[in-house]
Amino acid sequence: MTKVKAAVCHKHGEPLVIEEVELRAPELGEVEVKIDAVAVCHSDISLWQGGFGGAVPAVFGHEAAGIVTAVGVGVKGFAVGDSVAVTLIRSCGTCPSCGQGHPTVCEEPGDPSKGPLSTTQGDPVWQALFAGAFAEKVVVDQSQIVKIPADMPKDAASLISCGVITGVGAAINTAGIRPGDDVVVIGAGGVGLNAIQGARIAGARRIVAVDMNPAKLEDAKAFGATHGVLAEGKPFKEVKALLDGRGADAVLVTVGVAAVYDQAPRYLAHNGKIVMVGMPHFGSNASYSPLVMADAGQKILGSKMGDVVIKRDIPWIVDLYQQGRLKLDELISGRWTLDQVNEAFADTMAGNARRNVIMLNND
Repeated sequence: MTKVKAAVCHKHGEPLVIEEVELRAPELGEVEVKIDAVAVCHSDISLWQGGFGGAVPAVFGHEAAGIVTAVGVGVKGFAVGDSVAVTLIRSCGTCPSCGQGHPTVCEEPGDPSKGPLSTTQGDPVWQALFAGAFAEKVVVDQSQIVKIPADMPKDAASLISCGVITGVGAAINTAGIRPGDDVVVIGAGGVGLNAIQGARIAGARRIVAVDMNPAKLEDAKAFGATHGVLAEGKPFKEVKALLDGRGADAVLVTVGVAAVYDQAPRYLAHNGKIVMVGMPHFGSNASYSPLVMADAGQKILGSKMGDVVIKRDIPWIVDLYQQGRLKLDELISGRWTLDQVNEAFADTMAGNARRNVIMLNND
């Protein structure tokens, strides 16, 4: 067992406590990673609020990058000293979903309550989303990591592990955006900006960002949106006017608000699709007219983590970044220490951040 400093949640909604926890050594198929950078995702905040359930005490954080420091028995392709992106996508590789190329919805994901963390008194600590990366080190399954270039900045690399693959993947893998398509992205936060980047890379004709914050609409244009519409009143009317009255071929909802899903069909063209990216809290429901959608040939598609295959898609995204075709550094709006994690949460919840990054192990 190794003692590591971590941000621990003892009660949902109360400030995280920086304290030592015990981290066991990697076992069969597992790797230990020293975390250099971990970004704050809205899913971490939803977990902290109790909106996605889960036990306490818990360590959150799942959008990370670092250096491999130990490997367990049976690990292939990774060695001590490798720079890696650390994701929440733990996949068995053999279930029907994995076999069909959809590891983000693996049907045998494991039990995070039986993870590698415990208190110094020996009680279990919930490793949220199989990562628990608001900590100096993690132990994760080898399926959750991907090698990245050693000289790639870890703060930029950490963003790939969730927000980037979720947004870009939703546009390219789930929505299947093609050159000439018209696209609406609702929500211009961290994931939304990456959905916009994905739509741009896929060759979308017009990309309309919709958000409540005028500053975020300006951000959206910097990341590839051709238009920005303020989310007040009936924004779908203004959007449809911009799209020649027809509506969008794809509407990507990147905010976890059920009321937004209620409005999403209003943006669609015939044969268009809604892509569900943002995840509302448990118990939230949305409504739509099956008759109208069926008659117009419209679709609703779920998109967990952009339906990515990380061993395929993360190296591709790294290449796009290194070629200057995908923005990562510009996504970072603040850098914080682990001791400042509560301040980073508060700044993220205020709605102005693109992505806040916790920097660790920088001595």
